[in-house]
Amino acid sequence: MTEELTPPNIPVEFRPRHIALVMDGNGRWAEQRGLKRTEGHKRGEAVLLDMVAACQALDIPYLSAYAFSTENWRRSADEVRFLMGFNRDVLTRQKMWLHERGVKVRWVGRRPRLWRSVLRELESAEELTKNNTSMTLFMCVNYGGRAEIIDGVREIVRKAQRGEIRPDDITEKNFHTFLDEPTMPDVDLFLRPSGEKRTSNFLLWQSAYAEMVYQNKLFPDYTPQDLFDAVEEYAKRDRRFGGTK
Repeated sequence: MTEELTPPNIPVEFRPRHIALVMDGNGRWAEQRGLKRTEGHKRGEAVLLDMVAACQALDIPYLSAYAFSTENWRRSADEVRFLMGFNRDVLTRQKMWLHERGVKVRWVGRRPRLWRSVLRELESAEELTKNNTSMTLFMCVNYGGRAEIIDGVREIVRKAQRGEIRPDDITEKNFHTFLDEPTMPDVDLFLRPSGEKRTSNFLLWQSAYAEMVYQNKLFPDYTPQDLFDAVEEYAKRDRRFGGTK
């Protein structure tokens, strides 16, 4: 874990408030070294903590980490079992470290199929850290962007059928209240290591105007300096949100 960091001097108005991080390339990192894919995931634990520390060094208040997607269930049974247990054990090992750094942990994702032991650890971490204010770490476990939107639409339909809401009451400004985590702000910087250049169904609604930065480095080799480089790239972007400057 990186404790002493020297972040770039970027004016606060040019820094992202919310970074979405796709932790990609763990399996490939291990395979390239003749190791089991699970060894890459193990290496990724320390890297995620480094990313939390890097965000704190830059005073970035929100980080979303893509830990397990709704599509990851298609992987081999052995890898799925490992990832479920690993997500649980990471929280068991690291929730106190996060708490001591003032990090609030929030879980984002679907309950169905999620192991009860994983859910218990997610809820435990949320309860332990609920009053922290240094930054918020959204752990996206059993999460999918399309699933989140569909679940939100279903809830709107249920409310409409009960007469609690009218279709015309739904706007872009309030639709987020029907998503998994209504307090999550829009993504400013969508960050993906590993060389892949796609969103992979991550925070689709929230990333409508995110700046995409793709870096050709597998996540287990990722460093705080790589995140700093991405933020510097973000700071150079001309963010117009469909308008002109």
